[in-house]
Amino acid sequence: MSRHDFQIPVTFKHRVCFTRDAFGPGNPLLGEILAEGEGRRVLVAVEESVAKAWPELTRQIETYFADLGFDWRGIQMLPGGEAVKRDDALVRRIWETIDRQHIDRHSYLLVIGGGAFLDAVGYAAATAHRGVRLVRFPTTTLSQDDSGVGVKCAINGFGKKNWIGAFGVPFAVINDFAFLHSQDEETRRAGLIEAVKVSLVKDGAFFEWIEKHVEELAALVPAALEACVEQSALLHARHIAQGGDPFETGSSRPLDFGHWAAHKLEQLSGFALSHAHAVAIGAGLDTLYSARCGLLRESVAERVIDVISGLKLPLWHPALDLRDADGRRRVHEGLEEFREHLGGELTVLLLREAGIGQDVHALDEGLVDACLDLLRERQALLDAAQPVPKV
Repeated sequence: MSRHDFQIPVTFKHRVCFTRDAFGPGNPLLGEILAEGEGRRVLVAVEESVAKAWPELTRQIETYFADLGFDWRGIQMLPGGEAVKRDDALVRRIWETIDRQHIDRHSYLLVIGGGAFLDAVGYAAATAHRGVRLVRFPTTTLSQDDSGVGVKCAINGFGKKNWIGAFGVPFAVINDFAFLHSQDEETRRAGLIEAVKVSLVKDGAFFEWIEKHVEELAALVPAALEACVEQSALLHARHIAQGGDPFETGSSRPLDFGHWAAHKLEQLSGFALSHAHAVAIGAGLDTLYSARCGLLRESVAERVIDVISGLKLPLWHPALDLRDADGRRRVHEGLEEFREHLGGELTVLLLREAGIGQDVHALDEGLVDACLDLLRERQALLDAAQPVPKV
């Protein structure tokens, strides 16, 4: 019998860029990035809703690549939204195009769209030829300030969020602020919850900045919105690159604060509830729980709840009251599903202070229920536009 252990050191460059009008004449960023690789063949996938909101986008892209002299393989318009993650239909369409256009591991697949679209196209890119170079252009607040700068991709499976997926560092992420303003106002605002989340677990000073500018952010003042998105994206990317576990082999997931309930709530709503709104509720829940279990000062929890509601984000959804045959809230099932998805021991991040988290390995169901009841009451008061008592 013989055993041989080898270390395989691998270093990835994670390019995260910020610009405006990336396909505009005179903007060299994309061309400079693509020139860092050997490939010349380019295929572009665009979410249909983005193309509809930006009618000149197709012409701009074609002109940009004609001027650069790349081996242009065209633009594929595809549907987006959470529905594209429910099965592998979109993934198969991308695979077929990759095969038909002879896209190889040195070619580039540019993907332009929101988070769910990036996920599905990214999964296709990660699995075609075991990995085609992917350049992401996130177009929503949520994808620019969080998921678009990540190193994973997934679609849903067996009724569970992100069950089928892969890790893969994109060749580049280009956050083009011009895309932000093509969203509807609710979507543009809702994505700010991921900035709130990362501030709570990584940067208390950033949370204070959000708190100070919450009215500007709620009003979608461009300068405030773009500054918030950039700082959030950098905090997410820095954690991935420097946090010691980019491919999540351990059990701790600080960037998933509030997500154990959020993912289950999305599922319980039949994915009618957006990811951003689900995270707002999940973050509110875990913030209140942090205070009620004695980790976090009540005054800080109150500030967090005020910021979430100040951004016009929900604190409650009726699916939180769905119960099983024994009368147990079904959202509690999300804890075990979260543990299984992450692997290892259940690890949930709670808050000790704005910007400081603490991992715990169990939650008290009775206390979770009490916090959910508080959120329901708070939402009812907000809906009635009455003065809101402190939590």
